Amino acid sequence: MTLRKLLKNWIERYFSDEEAVILLVVLLLGFAAVIWFGRMLAPFFTALVIAFLLQGAVNWLMRLGVPKMLAVMVVFLGFVGILLAIALFLMPLIWNQLVNLVQEAPRMFASGQQLLDDVQERYPHLVTPDQIQNWIDVAGRELTQVGQRALTLSLASLGNLLDLIIYLVLVPILVFFMLKDSDRLVGFMLSLLPQKRSLMTQIWQEMDDQIANYVRGKFIEIFIVGSAAFLTFGYFGLPYTALLAVMVGFSVLIPYIGAAVATLPVAAVAGFHFGLGDQFVYVLIAYGVLQALDGNVLVPILFSEAVNLHPVSIILAVLFFGGIWGFWGIFFAIPLATLIKALVYAWPRGIKHRGDEKALEALAED
Repeated sequence: MTLRKLLKNWIERYFSDEEAVILLVVLLLGFAAVIWFGRMLAPFFTALVIAFLLQGAVNWLMRLGVPKMLAVMVVFLGFVGILLAIALFLMPLIWNQLVNLVQEAPRMFASGQQLLDDVQERYPHLVTPDQIQNWIDVAGRELTQVGQRALTLSLASLGNLLDLIIYLVLVPILVFFMLKDSDRLVGFMLSLLPQKRSLMTQIWQEMDDQIANYVRGKFIEIFIVGSAAFLTFGYFGLPYTALLAVMVGFSVLIPYIGAAVATLPVAAVAGFHFGLGDQFVYVLIAYGVLQALDGNVLVPILFSEAVNLHPVSIILAVLFFGGIWGFWGIFFAIPLATLIKALVYAWPRGIKHRGDEKALEALAED
């Protein structure tokens, strides 16, 4: 079979149906819009994600008999309250701890250098002076880069202040109208699509609940893990508690890798603060128990209905979408991978199903 015939058979199999072609065009336009206009439309996409999350709470209140407008107002005011609490209390606390950490970094670096010298004296055959000097040089360069980045961030903060104000004002307004006029906006989007959209409907029905459950579950997981880390670190008297707790909370966004990466700053701060004694070991044990409870108890409860993806697929999705869209790409890596999986499995079945329907209709007409 020639290459031309193979290509022709492949096109006829997957793109002989006009709905499949339309779906492909819609997906390509959507990805292109996000890639090329993502930075420009970032407040809109942020509001869309938040409205999608809050719509579940609105629907729950409506099922309890609450009128839609009242349900929207209650959910929206709760969202604004959480946003103000983060902006007025949590963010200043994290920023102050980050500044203190940067200022204390030289002292921590000196303590680390002394620790390496002690290790070299105890184990002269295991660690050589040249190795210690190389480690110190690498750590010094990294520390200098961190300081330069912190200085650059502080100098650029004035320019980013306007962007922050736009987000704080524009995003809540967009979220309110998206919740209030959700039916009208969805109807308008459906009016732009062809009337025969069985393939699109099938894929959307497969993905809607899964994406909603995943995104809401991930926010709940971040909150629970971050809060548990904050209480745990606070109990042991670990410095920079809020900063480390936020880092541990957001580490759940990256499966398999996030927990390992978050372990390094936790161990470093605990080691420099307590030394390599019993208290240091207790902190690491408590952190390990927290990660074990998250992976073996919390994740199965929150994501019991999630589509099972192979770990290689998850890591590839995180690398690919994170490289394209940064934070949001990492956050939505698993839902997007699930969407691609649903497309791969539903596309041939959907086309075959519609072909069978057309054949049955032709037989009925005869």
